[in-house]
Amino acid sequence: MFTIGQVAKKYSLSRSTLIYYDSIGILTPSCRSDANYRLYSDRDLLQMDKILLFRNAGLPLDSISLLLDKEGGDLTSALEQRLFTINKEMQELRNQQKVILKILENESSAVGSKVITKEIWVSLLTAAGLDEEGMKKWHIEFEKTSPEAHQDFLESIGIENNEIMLIREWSKAGK
Repeated sequence: MFTIGQVAKKYSLSRSTLIYYDSIGILTPSCRSDANYRLYSDRDLLQMDKILLFRNAGLPLDSISLLLDKEGGDLTSALEQRLFTINKEMQELRNQQKVILKILENESSAVGSKVITKEIWVSLLTAAGLDEEGMKKWHIEFEKTSPEAHQDFLESIGIENNEIMLIREWSKAGK
């Protein structure tokens, strides 16, 4: 059995976090000592491992509680929803990047930033020796290998949605 202090230290959590987890029923210690101190079993630690895994994936505690419940939540659905949320947040950040770059309207600011634009990407591919046909092959292979990552990449370099749709359509067709 492990004391609350030992569990807190093992997982780099505060005692108050473990007390809170107990209060909401997400991690209830298996038993109490004679002095009424919380004692955690190996099984409780396995539960804590799951909680931390889901927290690291960004899942909220209410979703984690459902996933850990005996009736069980749908892990796939919860993770897909989290991915959707992350993708939405990434798109919002990309839009903010675009706005900031437009406000700056200074080419040296854009070059000095950590943002790769479509223009910079095309110039890099051209400098690497790819012509228009080579770039098309690159897109076709990217789409075939990882369609979601291809979409994300195109969005990240600031390509508008209608152009992304066209690129992905001819990439899927292999033309």
